[in-house]
Amino acid sequence: MLKTLYLAGGCFWGAQKFFDQFDGVLHTEVGYANGPAEAPTYEQVCNDSGHAETVRVTFDDELINASELLGYYFMIIDPLSVNRQGEDEGIQYRTGVYYDDPSLLAQIEAAFAEEQKKFASPITVELAPLKNFYPAEEYHQKYLVKNPTGYCHVAPWLLELKKVRQD
Repeated sequence: MLKTLYLAGGCFWGAQKFFDQFDGVLHTEVGYANGPAEAPTYEQVCNDSGHAETVRVTFDDELINASELLGYYFMIIDPLSVNRQGEDEGIQYRTGVYYDDPSLLAQIEAAFAEEQKKFASPITVELAPLKNFYPAEEYHQKYLVKNPTGYCHVAPWLLELKKVRQD
């Protein structure tokens, strides 16, 4: 059955490439989520519109479930960092897991609880229903495929995690 999660994990370029590698992930799209204005531009988002750079991940939950996806998600973020991932800083780089299907909430909460066990301080990843999602401009879609030397806060080996695990 097809399900969707919206994952904000810093710059969306690397997050999209990261999630595209997994079997069961059928489609990804980068965009702007949970901000106050409708259809913001990248320039507005970079100027504190309040939206988070987010990847919409559509997956077949019979091949990969929400818990597995979130296990991978926590590999590419610092869950204690507020409004910063890697060298990127600002409200648009906050971390968050947003959902539009309440049936996923139990799996999401379980993944958060599992991640929290690793830290003495509370994790700072937002967990909220999706308020809105606006696709980013076309040049942002699959950016690191189009620009392989582009900046990314995700470690290069994680972008080929599936390959590394098969070797």
